[in-house]
This record gives sequence, structure tokens and C-alpha cells, in this order.
Amino acid sequence: MTIASINPSTGETIETFPELTSSELEHKLALAARVFREHRASPLQHRAALLNAAANILDSDKPRLARIITEEMGKPIRDASAEVEKCARTCRHYASHGREYLADQRLPSEGSESFVRHLPLGPVLAVMPWNFPFWQVVRFAAPALMAGNVGLLKHASNVPRCALALQDVFQRAGFPDGVFQTLLVGTEQVRGIIKDPRVVAVTVTGSEGAGAQVAAAAGGVWKKVVLELGGSDPFIVMPSADLAAAARIGATARNLNSGQSCIAAKRFIVHRDVYAQFERLFVDEVRALKVGDPLHGDTNLGPLATARVRDDIERQVAQTLAAGARLLLGGARQQGRGFFYQATVLADVPPGSPAVAQELFGPVAPLLVARDLDHAIQLANDTPYGLGSSAWTTDPTEERRFIDEIEAGQTFINAMVASDPRLPFGGIKRSGYGRELSAVGMHEFMNAKTVFVNRSSSHHKATTE
Repeated sequence: MTIASINPSTGETIETFPELTSSELEHKLALAARVFREHRASPLQHRAALLNAAANILDSDKPRLARIITEEMGKPIRDASAEVEKCARTCRHYASHGREYLADQRLPSEGSESFVRHLPLGPVLAVMPWNFPFWQVVRFAAPALMAGNVGLLKHASNVPRCALALQDVFQRAGFPDGVFQTLLVGTEQVRGIIKDPRVVAVTVTGSEGAGAQVAAAAGGVWKKVVLELGGSDPFIVMPSADLAAAARIGATARNLNSGQSCIAAKRFIVHRDVYAQFERLFVDEVRALKVGDPLHGDTNLGPLATARVRDDIERQVAQTLAAGARLLLGGARQQGRGFFYQATVLADVPPGSPAVAQELFGPVAPLLVARDLDHAIQLANDTPYGLGSSAWTTDPTEERRFIDEIEAGQTFINAMVASDPRLPFGGIKRSGYGRELSAVGMHEFMNAKTVFVNRSSSHHKATTE
């Protein structure tokens, strides 16, 4: 079988790649296990130097790498460039802070010395999606490689060129052969790779269904999993908010990457006292977004990544309108070549309709009316997901309640949800479990080994479990 790279702006095939044969896959897994013994023993200073070298390559090669992203999954070139830059910053972050994150944690005890030492585990399989094809890989790879683990990337099947480009970056940076490898394999092979004893853990960013399948496979062989899955993030606007700023940033938060983001604002919950004003401001902001060729620097919205993604969002909008929602803007695919869909705003969205009950992975914004603070929180939590959330208010009581009561892994006040290497990233409920980024994310795939040292001459009697 072959893996195809298809340009979503035209629907044309760019390049095809053969899947790994069984013997080729075996070679890569054996190499990963072998090189781990070498890599884990390398000095932290050396690993940091290699990550800094990777960052320099990402910066110097940014125009070419950004174009690969844009041609393969449709992200506007300006956003693709920003994605590559963020990857470089994250490599430098872990190069700079890795020693601090990995330092022994001293603890009081009856021993002469007690501490927790974080030690690498081995080859970690990363099952990654197409929507941020560089960033979502690097936010796993940078901390993992700095920690002394090695990475095996099973990328989404529609971004093979991105997957191979990332492998090339780490190789050119000087990481030993096998420390980071791309596996061009089909989804049906993932279960077998997870079960392979040389693979010690798995990280997944993707759909709820994919996460459930991987978690089940890994659980059956007692392997650690981190899941970052879907989201239906609320974006709450209260009367005290700066409505113009909320509308402007909300339009970006919904439509960044053509709405194909797990942490995109997906449900706009607006207090009834300011709903009419916010609706007007928001629709104007969304209407101003330019849909077009993603290689043009002034394009805000490119195509959706695949025909299936476009067809799914088209179906969800049609079903929501049939259920009684009101169309304020957009609501149809763009005519012509490629997988384009208009920026869309819906109002009077009925409870249980696809626009609020399902994850919308496209440029579609449903507007909901909240009667008061309690109702806003109720609507925010009325979802099986719990990834991110954004609330706009200058009232300290409202701020505190949003922080404490919204069921999500992240709450941003007067800002759009975004990932940052300094901050833990992840969700609850059906959005997954575990965390990426910061020291917390780095420690997910490490052995937190408790060490107790007794150097006294007297015999120590430990309390049994």
C-alpha cells in the first residue's frame, strides 16, 4: 500500500510513499531499542546542544518547512511559519530548562538522604494528527529527547512529507540515528507496535475514537498513555467584558487553522445583556476574514485538510440548521477546486444539535445566550469534553467561579486558549488525560524513582507497606 500526500487547495496528489515492510519496521524498532541505551547515557549538556541545533535548523529552514505544511494540509503560510517558529522556541525551552526539570527532588525522611530521580523509560510511540503537523510532534519530541527517551512517530497518513521533514531536522541536528524515527505505516499496524515490548509508552493527539483504541491496546499490555483528544471549548462573554476585544479575539480563536484545532473556541456563550452587541461585532470580525490560497500571505482561512473533514462540517451545519438554528453568515462550501468551506456563524442553536453536542472541526461558530452567570457555567459544562475554556469578564467573583467551576484542563481569562511550553497542557473527561509541556509533561514518560539512602551506622527499620 502507499501513503499519499494530497494538496487540499487543489485535491491533487503531490507525492506518494510506500508503507514500511515488516522487515523495515522491525529494523526501526530494533534500532530504537539499541540507540536508547546510548542516548540515555549522554550528558544533559550534549542533549541540550542537539536541541538547540534542531531549533537553529527550524529557524533557518523555515520557508521550506512552512511551505511543506501549507501544501500538505492547507494551513495559511503565515500560520505555518509561526508554527515552525514555535517549534524552534520549544526546542530551546527544553534545552535551557531541561536540567532544572530533571533535577532530583529532595524529600524529608528518616534516611540520610531521600529524593525522587526522574529517569527515561525508552522508546515512546507518538500517534499524531495532521492539524498542527510540526507543533504537535515537537511538543512531544523536545521534552522526550531531552529526558533521554527516544521517539517513534506514527503521523497522520495525510502528512507524510511533514513526518519525514521532522525526522530530517533531528538527524541534521546531530541526534544519533534512531533517536527520532518516522514510521510510515497504516493505522492497522499501530496496535502491533504498541504491543511490541521494545515500545514502553504511547502518546496520542487526535480524535476521541483513536484515543480510545490506543488506550485499550496500551492498557492490555500495561503501558503508560497520555491522551490529548477532542474539545468543545466554551468561550464565555459577560457584560463587564471588553466586547470589541472579545469579538476580535473570538473570531481568531474560532477560525485559526480554519477552525481545525482541538483548543479552538467552539461554543460562544454570551450573556443576554450584551448578546445583541456581541453578535454584531463578532459577525463583522468573521466576515472580514479572507478565504483563499493558503500560500498568499494575506489569507486567513485556507482549505480544510481533507474532503472528509469538509464533508463532515457541511453535514453538521446542515443538520443544525434543520434542527432550527439561524444562519448569520456562510454555511456552504466554497465553489471550485479544493476543500474550502465558508466561515460560518450560527445563532439560536438548539440543545443537542450537532453544533453544540459534537466537536466542530472547521470554521463554524455557534452562538448561545446565557441568562446569568450560573447558566453560563451550566452551558459551558454541558459537553462530554473538557480541554480548554476562555472566559471574558472583569468581575473578580465571576473570574473566580469560572476558574473553579468550569470543567476543563485549562481556563484562560480574557485571552484565547493557547499552548505554551512553560505551561502544562491537557484535558479531562473525554478530552483525555495526562499532560504535555512544562516539567509536568516531561515527567509523564519518566520513571519517578524514589531513592532512600541510609548512611548511619545504626540499623534502619522501615515501616512496611
